[in-house]
Amino acid sequence: MFLRTLTLLTLAALSVAFLPREALAQDLAICFFTAERVANGERVEDEDKRAGHEACQRALAQTSSIVQKYQIQEADFEIVGRPPKN
Repeated sequence: MFLRTLTLLTLAALSVAFLPREALAQDLAICFFTAERVANGERVEDEDKRAGHEACQRALAQTSSIVQKYQIQEADFEIVGRPPKN
């Protein structure tokens, strides 16, 4: 009985540990706001671009949602530009 309870608790803890996580709302807001400003043609200081890029990178690292990763990466490309094609 004890072994079964311990096994169930272990499985429950592991399932919670590997649930998809959402990125922090603050990082997402900074990332998307900076990308929107760049896309609208506003003058964005290099410091703000750097902060937006870093927020995008933190948000990418924090989320496991594929759709959210795509959206964040597109916003980051808007801020720093697309990588060159070979």
